[in-house]
Amino acid sequence: MSEVAQKRTPLYDEHVRLGAKIILFGGWLMPVHYTSIVEEHQAVRNNVGIFDISHMGQLIAEGSGAQAWLNTMLTNNVDKLDVGTGQYTFLLNERGGIIDDLIVYRIDDDKFLLVVNASRTDEVFEWLKRHLRGGVKIENRSADFGGVAIQGPRVVELLHALFGKDVELPPRNAIVDLKFGGTNVSVARTGYTGEDGVEVFFRASDATKFWNAALETGKLFGIKPCGLGARDTLRLEMCYPLNGSDLSPERNPIEAGLGFFVDLTKPNFIGRDVLVRTKESGPREKLVPFRMKEKGPPPRPHYAVFENSERIGEVTSGTISPSLNWGVGMAYVSTPHANIGTKIDIEIRGQKFPAMIEKKPLYKKS
Repeated sequence: MSEVAQKRTPLYDEHVRLGAKIILFGGWLMPVHYTSIVEEHQAVRNNVGIFDISHMGQLIAEGSGAQAWLNTMLTNNVDKLDVGTGQYTFLLNERGGIIDDLIVYRIDDDKFLLVVNASRTDEVFEWLKRHLRGGVKIENRSADFGGVAIQGPRVVELLHALFGKDVELPPRNAIVDLKFGGTNVSVARTGYTGEDGVEVFFRASDATKFWNAALETGKLFGIKPCGLGARDTLRLEMCYPLNGSDLSPERNPIEAGLGFFVDLTKPNFIGRDVLVRTKESGPREKLVPFRMKEKGPPPRPHYAVFENSERIGEVTSGTISPSLNWGVGMAYVSTPHANIGTKIDIEIRGQKFPAMIEKKPLYKKS
């Protein structure tokens, strides 16, 4: 592996100390699991889990024109953000393809935090820099920050134990600064698992202190450190897309079934014309969730999808769901075949296995 390709988060040594299996992900050395994917997955569904998200990028855009400018760059409507709130949104190329899916937080009147995907950080930063105007300044602050995602039904108990019983936690999609051990951390009520949870950002130099405090305090609540494996199975059960698999510069948000995060009433953001046309004529293909109909090998990206014997699409994400105990996945299929309840076949190593297109999300809490 080339030296360039191996970036380490400020928590890397902690992962090694905890015996994590480390893999290369988007240029970063990251834990894929500590004990097992299933065990870590169940910890998040039943108690609470903590993930290192320090590899995610943090960009700060500021200036009196920042709000108006971001509205020309992103699909969702930045005008709707009060200070202390955030929204999920897309950065598109001129063809309407997805460069990145990200969360933008308004952290001051004229100051915005963009949390972007690790493997896309440099590309997003360069793209935004190239389109800067109106006296807006953009900085890549990724190296200054560490971050964790804490997710699961016992997250509120853990946060009160960490920050104090009387601390007001942010509502969904909001962000607040809280005091922690003589420093400030930013706590955002969001996540990628379908459970209640937060993402906490802090100075890189405070990462180890926060991580260990959360694990120590969380023992009461059954906390487990979790790796990328559980992150993938959790998000897939909820049909949350993964950039680079389900989302790409060749796909637009309408095809991905994420038009809810696109405000076509905004006059001029990059890629808008293509989305308007896609919406009017209907997408040629749609991203759909599916579930296997019998036990067998798990579906994986790039497997072909058939209906009767016609090839209708390709799998983009697939796994065995620990909550459902079945193979599940997402695939782009041609629109006439994309209806809920359609019986399909997934070709796995030359053999066809039956599946069905399902409604989102694949996993529903009882």
